[in-house]
Amino acid sequence: MLRLSLPPPRDLPWPLKPLESAQTSLDYDECGRMVMRIRHDLLRGITPAMVAWWFRNIGGEMDVAGVRMNRYLVWHPFDHIHWELAAPASGGGAGPGCKFRIVEAFGRNPDFYVDATETVTQLDDDGLTLVGTRAGIEVTRLHHDFIAANGGTRYVSMLRIGIGVPGLCHIVNPVVHRFIFPEAMGHAWLKHNVEEVGLLEHMLPLLWPTRGDRA
Repeated sequence: MLRLSLPPPRDLPWPLKPLESAQTSLDYDECGRMVMRIRHDLLRGITPAMVAWWFRNIGGEMDVAGVRMNRYLVWHPFDHIHWELAAPASGGGAGPGCKFRIVEAFGRNPDFYVDATETVTQLDDDGLTLVGTRAGIEVTRLHHDFIAANGGTRYVSMLRIGIGVPGLCHIVNPVVHRFIFPEAMGHAWLKHNVEEVGLLEHMLPLLWPTRGDRA
């Protein structure tokens, strides 16, 4: 697939949350899969329903300080390159069974470029799960929990990279983590995800009142 170029950085009126605003970890499980976890800072004034709505409506544009901009490019002003609904859910649109194509470069580093098409297995007010497979084997799993909390939403993320097939995982996963998704890329993803999730606190209040027109 043709490698897409990073677009110019976007100028937003909101600051990015620092990595230190969240609780993060990077470990390896019994299969040697890399597991990254984030307990994000509270998304103040945001409900789980608003977050779920966002993932059903990433496509399109929005107004930011009087400028019309692509929503996905607003969601991370430096790292995001392209998003598309590669395949709709059975009922149409984004939902369980659909496929998201996500193109980004963590930290704007070309060595941390990702162009992945993944299947949505969960998308509701409780959370989102995206699964990437190769030859029918799960290679990536990204899960987000949306938890109602006093004053907003508690957002908890987990990204797992590698296969869990007994007898193969301890052969394949070291190769994956050396050549495809190294530990430095995992740390870059942690920072990237803290930043993009934090921006939902600013973006969703602008979009949510018009959800009926945009859905």
